[in-house]
Amino acid sequence: MRKQGFTMLELVVVATFAGLLVLLFFIQKSNLDALARDEDRKTAINAMYYALEESFYREHNYYPETISEDNITVIDPALWTDPDGHNLGDPKSNYSYQPANCDNGKCKEYILRAELEKENPYIKTNRKSN
Repeated sequence: MRKQGFTMLELVVVATFAGLLVLLFFIQKSNLDALARDEDRKTAINAMYYALEESFYREHNYYPETISEDNITVIDPALWTDPDGHNLGDPKSNYSYQPANCDNGKCKEYILRAELEKENPYIKTNRKSN
């Protein structure tokens, strides 16, 4: 008469296989989460860029020396905060704004930058119309 059930070897093989599947799932989920955070960063930089170009520059004919929700009011205030919870201007922020060629707070150029997790930094510069 044969016993019903599984051998210890069969259980170990199934448990190992299940463990590998769980591990692969969490690795892939981590990668997808990082890609989603990178897309959020790109969205924020694009919003800042278009706000600078289409709103601020058109109105003032220069770029500001600093940007924040106080002087760039046309974008969602939540976009000033990176996925790690740091606002633009905070040294720990993934976002940076670097004005250039400034005179009395009026700048002719800038670089907007987001540090990404899975790609090279995302960079937007002023339009070359100056």
